[in-house]
This record gives sequence, structure tokens and C-alpha cells, in this order.
Amino acid sequence: MRLNAAGVEDSRLDAELLMAFAAGVTRERLIATTIAIDDGLRERYARLIDKRVARMPLAYIVGRREFYSIDLEVTPEVLIPRPETETLVTTALTFIKERKALRVIDLGTGSGAIALAIAAVERNTQIVATDVSAAAIAVAARNAIRVGVAARVEFRRADCWTVIDSGEAIGRFDLIVSNPPYVRDAEIASLAPEIRDYEPRAALAGGPDGLDLYRRIALDATIHLTPGGSLMVEVGEGQATEVATIFRAAGLGEIITVVNDLAGIPRVVVARRS
Repeated sequence: MRLNAAGVEDSRLDAELLMAFAAGVTRERLIATTIAIDDGLRERYARLIDKRVARMPLAYIVGRREFYSIDLEVTPEVLIPRPETETLVTTALTFIKERKALRVIDLGTGSGAIALAIAAVERNTQIVATDVSAAAIAVAARNAIRVGVAARVEFRRADCWTVIDSGEAIGRFDLIVSNPPYVRDAEIASLAPEIRDYEPRAALAGGPDGLDLYRRIALDATIHLTPGGSLMVEVGEGQATEVATIFRAAGLGEIITVVNDLAGIPRVVVARRS
């Protein structure tokens, strides 16, 4: 099989999903029933396989990815949502349930995955979602309509706390969430081709030690947090202690906790103001 020869993991699954996409049916229907294969379907399937052999991510080929039970459009302008990021959403939702109605900001929203997953569950939240990329904001805005939460999510173009869209300055929030870039610059070249060659570098590269954006977020976080508010960020493997140290140095040290993902890896660092 060409996918297997190209080093694609789960090549059989990908082949089935691509055939289902080419045929316009679900994978379940593809497996359970007989579909007519004509020359047009063969050609469409062959083109899709060519893309996957070139290691284009499956999500970019089919243009979607499920995240926290919502269906999201994904394009090469945005990072593909990962299962481990659902830990950040779950942690945020636990905090929100304690506080009821909240103002939330998602820094570096990308596809909108985190903001929209929160909005889909907690309908009393008002959310601002920011990104430095205008193309990413366009994708996230379409996703907000797709998920049915567009009325409760405001999108702003901003570079961390610095507004780019000429609107009002970013205000104060009860909850700040972010999945910032955290890959060390020197490690980009060693990433899987699907990530290295296709996903936006700006959403991956976190500087020499992978922690540049955490420092920028922490620097002004206290200005943007209400009393009793919380800052929650996803971190890469082995970064939780360093990020907690950055938060303490920025005056966010009242209560700092770390939450593990389902694999037992420290994945979310939480700083909570007293």
C-alpha cells in the first residue's frame, strides 16, 4: 500500500477515511454497505492518496476535525486541534461551573477550538477569541457559525495582548485560556512531516526554549484578570515546572496547579488569583 510505504501511521484507517470522503459517505457506511466505484471516484481517490503520500495531514485533506464533540473546519492557516488540548477545555469548564456567568478570553485561538468548545457547553459565557493571523480568525469565525455560537464569541486580531484590529484595548476577564506555540525552534526540523511541512510555523515555534509566548502572556496577565480569576495554558511535555516559575515571577503565584492529560502528562498549568 502506498500510504504504508510512505511511512503514514494508521495507513489502513486513512485509506478508508479518504475513500469515504471521495465517495461522499461516512466511513461506517463505506464499511457496512457496497458503494459503486466508477472512474470519477477512482480519480478522486487517487488524488487524495497522492496528497496523503506527500504527508499532508488527513485533516487538511478532508477540511475538518472533530474536537470536544464539535465539528470544526480546519485549513493550513490553523493548527489542527489535538486530543490533549481537550484537557484545557475540561479544566476551563470546571472553573466556569464554579463561577456561573463569566467573561473568557482565548489567546491565539487558531481554528477557534478552545473558545468554541467552551461556548458550546457553557451558554452563559461571553468569549473573546484573538489571533495574530487574519486568516485564522476567518476560519474561527466560520466555525463559530458552524457550531451555532457566533452570537457569544467576539473575534479580535491581536498579538498576545497587543490589539492589531484598531478596536478597543483588550479588557479584563474572569478566565484567560491559551494554547500558545511551545515547540523549541531547534526542534521544528525533527517534527513529523505532517507537522513540520504543513502546519503554520507561527502556531508551533515558541522561541529558543519554547517559552516565549508564556512570558508574554504572563507579563500583563494580572492587568487583564479580575479578582478570583484564572489563567490556564496548555504546555508541552516537560514544560509545566518552567511555566509555573514564569507565572510566579510575573506575580501570578497565589495558587498554581498542574493538570495531567489522559496519558498522565502534565498538560495544563493553572494560575488562580485570590
